[in-house]
Amino acid sequence: MLRLLLTLLLLPALCPGQARPEFRGAWIATVDNIDWPSRKGLPVDSQKAEFIRLLDMHQRNGLNAIVMQIRPATDAFYPSPFEPWSEWLSGVQGQPPSPYYDPLAFMIDETHKRGMVFHAWCNPYRANFRIGSASISPAHISRLHPEWFLDYGDKSYFDPGNREAQNFVVEVIRDIVRRYPVDALHFDDYFYPYRIAGKEFPDSASYTRYGAGMSRDDWRRSNVDSIIFKLYNAIRTTRPGVQFGISPFGVWRNKSKDPRGSDSRAGQTNYDDLYADILLWLQKGWIDYVAPQLYWELGHPVAEYATLLDWWSRNSYGKHCYIGLGIYRAGSNDAWKDSTQLTRQIELLRKTPNVQGMIFFSSKTFYKNPNGWSDSLRLKYFREPAPLPEMEWLRH
Repeated sequence: MLRLLLTLLLLPALCPGQARPEFRGAWIATVDNIDWPSRKGLPVDSQKAEFIRLLDMHQRNGLNAIVMQIRPATDAFYPSPFEPWSEWLSGVQGQPPSPYYDPLAFMIDETHKRGMVFHAWCNPYRANFRIGSASISPAHISRLHPEWFLDYGDKSYFDPGNREAQNFVVEVIRDIVRRYPVDALHFDDYFYPYRIAGKEFPDSASYTRYGAGMSRDDWRRSNVDSIIFKLYNAIRTTRPGVQFGISPFGVWRNKSKDPRGSDSRAGQTNYDDLYADILLWLQKGWIDYVAPQLYWELGHPVAEYATLLDWWSRNSYGKHCYIGLGIYRAGSNDAWKDSTQLTRQIELLRKTPNVQGMIFFSSKTFYKNPNGWSDSLRLKYFREPAPLPEMEWLRH
């Protein structure tokens, strides 16, 4: 009885009208002007007004976090000593905003003013989003060190097996964490690129140089493990309280390949195709949260939402798990025309152990209020504000 009373006393006190701790976030994508700014070359005053409108909408809907893409393609939405200004701001890579301002400082400040947290979302390895038509500055690192990059499909990527390239990416992230009061650093699912049928990723030269007798698959996974560990160390030694999170593709590995995998039949997986061993990083404590992108519906024949939700909840190794929800799928098939599809997913994740919240993709979808879901969040599911779940291991 005494132990129970002590446990209850140690639980965080909730204010009247306040929900249980829950992470309620939304991704704001800048690549190809998906969410913000709405177009290249938008005047600065309009950029700021659009961002404030987005934030106010998310706050009104009850969200307490944004995951803001600030490095979509080895470029920057802030003045970087390493990388040029993003083309998705001015329309020309390397051209600063005019009149000048620091978009990242502005966005963090506006987010914090509203009592929300700011997770800085960076793409790890994408360098040229569309070969032949993207704006690439003469100062872009792919111009300065072309030997670090590989073309695959219509895009160019850092070679993950190149150690100099790895170290460059780590320094870019260290600089962000050192100079800006971000609450977390967030990486998405693009490590090695998704496979293109009939095309092998052209990393033979690096494999010959660094492979050290490993199979190519194991070597590729070791490359991704290496940069995650380096990033973890860089963040912890620069600002220890900053979180590090990964948002992987929703399937780690199919059960048919590994008894530890999920009961799914995904055509590509983190482990076998993107070479991202998320479970290892969770086990080792190299990341603080995982946000699997579960953009499939309940009852999906290949990657079923409830099945994958349960799998991730049982494989988070004591770290936080925020479920990526695909609000953008609204209306895309009969399942996503059902007005209860998203709300049933929210209800289910709230009943699932070891799941501390959710992140929605993408922000612009909320403006349309598809299936009334923005109203549902504001009036029911997120009606009461929620504190963020604490990470005990980051207390200091």
